[in-house]
Amino acid sequence: MVFDGGSSSFAWIGNMLKNFKNAAGLNDELNRRGLLRAGAMGAGGLALPNLHETQAAPSGVWPAFGKAKSVILFWLTGGPPQHEGWDPKPEAPAAIRGEFGSIPTKTPGMNIGELMPLTAQLTDKLAVMRAVVSGDNAHSSSGYQMLTGVPHVPLNRENALPKTPNVWPSLGAIVRSLREDRNGIPASITIPHYIANVGEKLWPGQDAGFIGRKNDPWLLVCDPSDPKFQIPALSLPEGVSASRFDQRQNLLQQVNRHFEAVQKSPAVAGFDQQTQQALQLISGTNSRQAFDLNQEPDTVRNRYGRTKFGQSVLLSRRLVEAGASLVQVNWQRIEGKPNHGSWDTHDKHNECVKQFLMPMMDMSFSALVEDLDQRGLLDETLVAWVGEFGRTPKFNKKGGRDHWGRVFSVAFAGGGVRGGVVHGSSDARGAEPESGRVEPKDIAATIFHCLGHRPETEMYDNVGRPFRISQGRVISEVF
Repeated sequence: MVFDGGSSSFAWIGNMLKNFKNAAGLNDELNRRGLLRAGAMGAGGLALPNLHETQAAPSGVWPAFGKAKSVILFWLTGGPPQHEGWDPKPEAPAAIRGEFGSIPTKTPGMNIGELMPLTAQLTDKLAVMRAVVSGDNAHSSSGYQMLTGVPHVPLNRENALPKTPNVWPSLGAIVRSLREDRNGIPASITIPHYIANVGEKLWPGQDAGFIGRKNDPWLLVCDPSDPKFQIPALSLPEGVSASRFDQRQNLLQQVNRHFEAVQKSPAVAGFDQQTQQALQLISGTNSRQAFDLNQEPDTVRNRYGRTKFGQSVLLSRRLVEAGASLVQVNWQRIEGKPNHGSWDTHDKHNECVKQFLMPMMDMSFSALVEDLDQRGLLDETLVAWVGEFGRTPKFNKKGGRDHWGRVFSVAFAGGGVRGGVVHGSSDARGAEPESGRVEPKDIAATIFHCLGHRPETEMYDNVGRPFRISQGRVISEVF
């Protein structure tokens, strides 16, 4: 489901109730046919559950494993480079090494790219995997694999859309099915926007897929760096008074009174559940406080960076504090910058990573790890630094690095992960795995493990077929 954080962010609930009333043919009375018609509608991006969904099986929590209560997916859309990041190759030829060097870190013997000076001081809290392989060089299909732990069929399919057979639920959707919403906060939340290729071609692997729409992570479309940021509707919009809002809530209560029997159907029951969750998110004190970034000192906000992404990362910390189990923070395009301001640096690679990509990432990532640690939250919060793939060993003719799914890096912090660890290695060119190969399914299995869920935990799809939440192995070397 989607909330728009702009000035019309509250309009969906008014539209929902208006549609609900109009569809039912309501003036002073309600009718059964109209109610069922209303139950089939979405409103303002609020998607309703499928009629045939089946409640997920018991979660099979494994308390002996992970410490994490929450996960923050620090997602770098476009494909961050391994050479300028976690896996520099200072001995390689300039055509591979690039113009930037490497620097020592807090962990003896571990060097990373010189454009990550703040993160270099925190490696005692990080585990880096340098031999991650998706085997896929297309944004949307490799992204699907990294977001779900399941390979896209077929591989290397650019502009892939979320449709059969590629409808495996995202990590966030599985977590939302396994865990209850807490304190009025959805278990899984995505900010500040969905991921899409140019032309708004939505990647697969971002929703609940075959386990049903009720398990979709809540997408909160927002810009927390905007001084007027408020989401969702922390104040009522012009023209909607408190009494008018109360009247709308009373309409829902009227519906409930008249059609209790109908509400027992999966479609309408799910509609009511999501409506109540939405109302709780809007009106609850806990959620209002979580979204109120003005409660943060300027020093903290500045530490994360006053950018859309930086303030979204800060918001993710506040959301896990408030009760979210998984928050995914997606890097967004920066208009006016080369390559649309993403990590997809086919052109002017060195310029982009030096001037804005690496500095923004280094600032917000290090701020998050440091902030969680200072608050005593790092042990119970897993931070996963992830992109869909890496970049080519060699530069192209435009001074860019192209897509590379044959080897790249992922980093973990917190959540029971052992710090100061490097697992796996790539060859001298940063082109192929040399040791410690890790696949996206293993990343997924390890994230679930940190949350205390066995990879073999069994759930059911929306027609009752069982499946394991992950086919991967837990990366025991980072514990």
